[in-house]
Amino acid sequence: MTVAYSSSAEPSTLTHSPILQVQGVSKAFSRQSAPVLQQINFTLAPGEILGLLGPSGCGKTTLLRIIAGFEQPSSGEVYLDGRCVSSVKGLVPPERRNTGMVFQDYALFPHLAIAENIAFGLQHKSQHLSRSQIKERAAEVLHLVGLTGLEQRYPHELSGGQQQRIALARALAPRPNLILLDEPLSNLDVQVRQRLRHEIRHILKATGIAAIFVTHDQEEAMAISDRIGVMHQGRLEQIGTPEEIYRAPASRFVAEFVTQANFLPAQRRGEVWSTEFGQWCLNCAEIDQKNSGELMLREEEIQLQPDQTSPVIIRDRQFLGREYRYCLETATGHQIHARTSLDTSIPVGSAVNVTLTNSSPPIFADQVPAA
Repeated sequence: MTVAYSSSAEPSTLTHSPILQVQGVSKAFSRQSAPVLQQINFTLAPGEILGLLGPSGCGKTTLLRIIAGFEQPSSGEVYLDGRCVSSVKGLVPPERRNTGMVFQDYALFPHLAIAENIAFGLQHKSQHLSRSQIKERAAEVLHLVGLTGLEQRYPHELSGGQQQRIALARALAPRPNLILLDEPLSNLDVQVRQRLRHEIRHILKATGIAAIFVTHDQEEAMAISDRIGVMHQGRLEQIGTPEEIYRAPASRFVAEFVTQANFLPAQRRGEVWSTEFGQWCLNCAEIDQKNSGELMLREEEIQLQPDQTSPVIIRDRQFLGREYRYCLETATGHQIHARTSLDTSIPVGSAVNVTLTNSSPPIFADQVPAA
């Protein structure tokens, strides 16, 4: 059966108006409590997948609920397809927003067969569909998620990964303008999550439907999203492509949360930046006039060379299948981590010299490491 969805272009090629606009959205649940969201602004293009990434409690699920219509903002507006659907003056209810929602716990009806679960949303659409049309649409989305033939099974007869694909099929069936996914893979084991995140991206791109994907997993966000919005304490710290977020973090929080890099206190002495792990001549024009800061060194940017005169010692080595991960320690007990290819195998206890492959690492001036 041919699936009646049009393929989507990459976001950079889209010329249509935004499908979603979030303008100055803030949220506080009481006057006494601190805001959960503070001045959130972004747009979403048709067919684009945006990942909302951040730790628990940062406000990403609250933002998703405001977009869905389950919560009302304390200030700001949300526009869907050019229409204001949320503001302090009122909100359009979720069922009238033409959005689909995929929850963390699947939220399938256990007493309904798979075909009936998918048909549920179609039966409640404003446009009336015949039984044959509903059956055909259900078959289309089952084919799209690769589960044709399971129409008469019940949710408990399926694996967790299959149930989540059914939840996605149910959300896609009414052809919404926007799909909202709230940590949909967090209840699955690692292997299923890795496979399913690629399948979800493929499915969403095949439909051409825009999506917002909430997660606290950096790899997951990068694998699925066209752009990533990193949230911290109710604020949108940075929004950009996965490459931009990883290579040019806008703040120390973004750098630490997304890259899991090393941060070294450093002092500038002329053209050289000095740390406990070495001295390097770096391109640091972005903090001109500053004489101290924290160097961000990604684990894969560190190279090791045995050197018995070095004060840096290898305290541990982990074999990770495709690479080694080393724990390096100075005489004062400070530690950093480095990843190398399997071609480089240095015994634990060896003294090593540390060099960098990146001559322009990000530097965060006058920052204090997070507790």
